[in-house]
Amino acid sequence: MSFLFLALAVITTGLYAGFLLTFLIAIMPGIAVLPDERFTAAMRRFNEKVPGPVFLVLFLGVIAFPAAAVVVGDGGIGRLLAMAALACAVGSHLITIAGNIPLNNRLAESEGGDDGAARAAFESRWNSLHRIRTVLSLAAFALLAVAAA
Repeated sequence: MSFLFLALAVITTGLYAGFLLTFLIAIMPGIAVLPDERFTAAMRRFNEKVPGPVFLVLFLGVIAFPAAAVVVGDGGIGRLLAMAALACAVGSHLITIAGNIPLNNRLAESEGGDDGAARAAFESRWNSLHRIRTVLSLAAFALLAVAAA
Protein backbone atom coordinates (compact mmCIF):
# COMPACT_ATOMS: atom_id res chain seq x y z
CA MET A 1 0.00 0.00 0.00
CA SER A 2 2.80 2.45 0.80
CA PHE A 3 4.28 1.93 -2.69
CA LEU A 4 0.92 2.85 -4.25
CA PHE A 5 0.73 6.09 -2.26
CA LEU A 6 4.35 6.86 -3.06
CA ALA A 7 3.77 6.24 -6.77
CA LEU A 8 0.68 8.47 -6.73
CA ALA A 9 2.68 11.10 -4.85
CA VAL A 10 5.43 11.03 -7.49
CA ILE A 11 2.91 11.28 -10.33
CA THR A 12 0.78 14.10 -8.90
CA THR A 13 3.76 16.06 -7.62
CA GLY A 14 5.59 15.69 -10.93
CA LEU A 15 2.59 16.88 -12.90
CA TYR A 16 2.02 19.80 -10.54
CA ALA A 17 5.69 20.80 -10.54
CA GLY A 18 5.70 20.59 -14.35
CA PHE A 19 2.63 22.82 -14.50
CA LEU A 20 4.30 25.42 -12.28
CA LEU A 21 7.55 25.16 -14.23
CA THR A 22 5.69 25.72 -17.51
CA PHE A 23 4.25 28.93 -16.13
CA LEU A 24 7.69 29.99 -14.91
CA ILE A 25 9.70 29.34 -18.06
CA ALA A 26 7.17 29.77 -20.86
CA ILE A 27 3.84 31.37 -20.01
CA MET A 28 4.97 34.26 -17.82
CA PRO A 29 7.90 35.24 -20.08
CA GLY A 30 5.56 34.95 -23.06
CA ILE A 31 2.92 37.27 -21.68
CA ALA A 32 5.45 39.64 -20.04
CA VAL A 33 5.93 41.35 -23.41
CA LEU A 34 2.21 42.13 -23.78
CA PRO A 35 0.85 45.60 -23.17
CA ASP A 36 -0.77 46.11 -19.76
CA GLU A 37 -4.37 45.58 -20.86
CA ARG A 38 -3.55 42.32 -22.64
CA PHE A 39 -1.31 41.06 -19.83
CA THR A 40 -3.94 41.68 -17.16
CA ALA A 41 -6.68 40.19 -19.35
CA ALA A 42 -4.58 37.05 -19.94
CA MET A 43 -3.77 36.60 -16.25
CA ARG A 44 -7.41 37.10 -15.29
CA ARG A 45 -8.47 34.39 -17.74
CA PHE A 46 -5.74 32.01 -16.51
CA ASN A 47 -6.85 32.61 -12.93
CA GLU A 48 -10.44 31.80 -13.88
CA LYS A 49 -9.55 28.58 -15.70
CA VAL A 50 -6.75 27.08 -13.61
CA PRO A 51 -8.67 26.06 -10.48
CA GLY A 52 -10.70 23.44 -12.35
CA PRO A 53 -11.22 19.79 -11.36
CA VAL A 54 -7.95 18.41 -12.76
CA PHE A 55 -5.91 21.15 -11.13
CA LEU A 56 -7.67 20.58 -7.80
CA VAL A 57 -6.88 16.85 -7.93
CA LEU A 58 -3.21 17.70 -8.41
CA PHE A 59 -3.27 20.50 -5.83
CA LEU A 60 -4.76 18.21 -3.19
CA GLY A 61 -2.83 15.14 -4.32
CA VAL A 62 0.58 16.70 -3.75
CA ILE A 63 -0.32 16.89 -0.06
CA ALA A 64 -2.58 13.87 0.41
CA PHE A 65 -0.47 11.22 -1.34
CA PRO A 66 2.88 12.05 0.30
CA ALA A 67 1.10 12.28 3.67
CA ALA A 68 -0.47 8.86 3.10
CA ALA A 69 2.90 7.43 2.06
CA VAL A 70 4.44 8.75 5.28
CA VAL A 71 1.64 7.37 7.45
CA VAL A 72 1.51 3.86 5.98
CA GLY A 73 5.17 3.57 5.00
CA ASP A 74 7.79 1.73 6.90
CA GLY A 75 10.70 3.57 8.47
CA GLY A 76 13.92 4.34 6.75
CA ILE A 77 15.25 6.86 4.31
CA GLY A 78 12.26 6.61 1.98
CA ARG A 79 9.94 7.79 4.72
CA LEU A 80 12.28 10.64 5.63
CA LEU A 81 12.46 11.72 2.00
CA ALA A 82 8.66 11.59 1.72
CA MET A 83 8.40 13.71 4.88
CA ALA A 84 10.81 16.27 3.43
CA ALA A 85 8.83 16.29 0.17
CA LEU A 86 5.62 16.81 2.11
CA ALA A 87 7.19 19.77 3.92
CA CYS A 88 8.19 21.31 0.56
CA ALA A 89 4.70 20.75 -0.84
CA VAL A 90 3.06 22.31 2.20
CA GLY A 91 5.41 25.30 1.91
CA SER A 92 4.51 25.70 -1.75
CA HIS A 93 0.80 25.54 -0.95
CA LEU A 94 1.13 28.09 1.84
CA ILE A 95 2.76 30.49 -0.61
CA THR A 96 -0.04 29.86 -3.09
CA ILE A 97 -2.79 30.36 -0.53
CA ALA A 98 -1.28 33.31 1.34
CA GLY A 99 0.42 35.05 -1.59
CA ASN A 100 -0.55 34.13 -5.14
CA ILE A 101 -4.29 33.66 -4.65
CA PRO A 102 -4.80 37.03 -2.90
CA LEU A 103 -2.85 38.69 -5.73
CA ASN A 104 -5.04 36.87 -8.27
CA ASN A 105 -8.16 38.05 -6.45
CA ARG A 106 -6.98 41.67 -6.36
CA LEU A 107 -6.21 41.49 -10.07
CA ALA A 108 -9.70 40.16 -10.75
CA GLU A 109 -11.25 42.93 -8.66
CA SER A 110 -9.34 45.56 -10.62
CA GLU A 111 -10.98 44.61 -13.93
CA GLY A 112 -12.32 47.70 -15.64
CA GLY A 113 -9.81 49.91 -13.86
CA ASP A 114 -6.28 51.06 -14.57
CA ASP A 115 -4.52 48.04 -16.08
CA GLY A 116 -1.09 49.63 -15.71
CA ALA A 117 -1.55 50.10 -11.97
CA ALA A 118 -3.07 46.62 -11.62
CA ARG A 119 -0.13 45.06 -13.41
CA ALA A 120 2.39 47.05 -11.37
CA ALA A 121 0.77 45.82 -8.15
CA PHE A 122 0.63 42.22 -9.40
CA GLU A 123 3.34 41.05 -11.77
CA SER A 124 6.62 41.37 -9.87
CA ARG A 125 5.25 40.09 -6.55
CA TRP A 126 3.34 37.22 -8.20
CA ASN A 127 6.42 36.15 -10.18
CA SER A 128 8.63 36.22 -7.08
CA LEU A 129 6.21 34.06 -5.12
CA HIS A 130 5.74 31.78 -8.10
CA ARG A 131 9.49 31.18 -8.42
CA ILE A 132 9.68 30.09 -4.78
CA ARG A 133 6.68 27.76 -4.97
CA THR A 134 8.00 26.26 -8.21
CA VAL A 135 11.39 25.50 -6.64
CA LEU A 136 9.67 23.95 -3.61
CA SER A 137 7.46 21.81 -5.85
CA LEU A 138 10.41 20.66 -7.94
CA ALA A 139 12.27 19.78 -4.75
CA ALA A 140 9.25 17.79 -3.52
CA PHE A 141 9.14 15.90 -6.81
CA ALA A 142 12.88 15.13 -6.71
CA LEU A 143 12.66 13.92 -3.11
CA LEU A 144 9.71 11.67 -3.89
CA ALA A 145 11.41 10.28 -7.00
CA VAL A 146 14.47 9.36 -4.94
CA ALA A 147 12.24 7.87 -2.21
CA ALA A 148 10.53 5.70 -4.81
CA ALA A 149 13.79 4.50 -6.36
